[in-house]
Amino acid sequence: MSTFSMKRVSAILVKDYKDISRNMFVFSTLFMPLIMAAIYGRSGMMTIESHYMVLSMGFVLVGTYFQSALIAEEKEKNTLRGLMLSPATTLEIFFGKSLLSFIATALVVAGSMYLTEYHPGNVLVVAIALIASSIFYIGLGSLIGLITKSVMEASVAVLPAVVLFSFGSFITFLAEANPSLSFLLYLPNLQLIELAQKVENGTGLMGVISNIGVILVWAIVIHLIAAYVFKKRMRDE
Repeated sequence: MSTFSMKRVSAILVKDYKDISRNMFVFSTLFMPLIMAAIYGRSGMMTIESHYMVLSMGFVLVGTYFQSALIAEEKEKNTLRGLMLSPATTLEIFFGKSLLSFIATALVVAGSMYLTEYHPGNVLVVAIALIASSIFYIGLGSLIGLITKSVMEASVAVLPAVVLFSFGSFITFLAEANPSLSFLLYLPNLQLIELAQKVENGTGLMGVISNIGVILVWAIVIHLIAAYVFKKRMRDE
């Protein structure tokens, strides 16, 4: 059984950075959430929902689209097969392919919070929730990248995620107006908003543990699905 190798992970990270830095279309998506954050921040009328609409946009455009583009580009160039046949394990490949997206997501989310002047009541609790959310969105990006054939196709496939996860208040309105859609309230973006509202009201970690748990379940499930699709592709190849 092969042991986990940070050297192989680092090699994947460096390769991804070089590849994505040459794709200006994908690279430019890093700045879109920051531009939006700057615009909203200057309005001076930020609510929790507004802050998290901006943050969710960052999660989707960076965590999900950026990640999907990394994998879709590998497929487009026919280099994913080489990665599958390399000594790297599935865990190393997923960790390596996700690391750049995680770093980029963390920087964009932190930058967006600074530009919108969002100062959570409990930084530690919100940070844990944001990290859990990042893992989910990156997993979703991995799945989209694996089921699409090119960066352009991934760009189209990510649009439903942009709509579903960026406009939390609209989805909440739909769920509350139609009881049959109440399950939508368990979406990770809505759980994150609910957690943030609780934190602003002085709730501690134990009071939001269920929200964090739901987000983590989403993250685990999406990564398991992505791993299954990846291994199935390895067998088909």
